Amino acid sequence: MPRNRGMEWLGRSVLRLGGWRMAGALPDLPRAVLIAAPHSSNWDGVWGIAAKLAMGLRLSILGKHSLFRIPMLGPLLRWQGVIPVNRAAANGVVGQAIDALRDSPCMWYAIAPEGTRRQVEQWKPGFWRIAHGAGVPVIVAAFDYPSRTLTIGPAFALSGDMTADIAAIQRWYAPFRGRNHDVLQPANQPPPRVEN
Repeated sequence: MPRNRGMEWLGRSVLRLGGWRMAGALPDLPRAVLIAAPHSSNWDGVWGIAAKLAMGLRLSILGKHSLFRIPMLGPLLRWQGVIPVNRAAANGVVGQAIDALRDSPCMWYAIAPEGTRRQVEQWKPGFWRIAHGAGVPVIVAAFDYPSRTLTIGPAFALSGDMTADIAAIQRWYAPFRGRNHDVLQPANQPPPRVEN
C-alpha cells in the first residue's frame, strides 16, 4: 500500500497532542495477528488508530457483513481494512479470519484478546486459534497509560500449546498499565518464545 504522508502526519499529530509516543519497531513480516492490550478504555481506539496512521500500517479487522450493505459505509470500511464476515457461516468467524490470512500475501489481522474493555479473568482464545490456524506469529502491542507509550513488541512464534502460548504472551504485558485495569498475569509458566 502506498504511503499517505498526510495521514501519517495526522496520526503523529494526534499522538503528540495527547502526549503519547511510540516505542519498539514493526517486525518485517508479511502476515501476522496483531493483538493490543490491555484494552480498558474507549481511548485505546483513539490512540491505536492514531498510531496505525502514524506508522502507515494497514491492519485488517472483521466486521459484520450486513454493515457493508449500507451506502457509503461499505467502501469506507473496506478502505480501512475491515473484512466482511458472516457470523452464521458454517466455518465461523475464526475460520473466516484464518481463510482471509491464508488467502492474502500480505495481511496483519488486529484484535483485542480481552474481547471487552472490562477486566476479564481470561483472554478469549480466538486470536491464538486464528494465528495457529493460519500458521502466522502473534505480534504484541501494548498501551501504557502512566508513561503514555504505545509499544510494539516482538513476534511470538506459537508452539501449539494454547495455554502456554497465551500465558507467555500475557507475561510480556506485565509491565504495561491500562487506563482502567491491567492484563491479568498467569502463574508459573515457562518464559516466552520470540520469533526472530
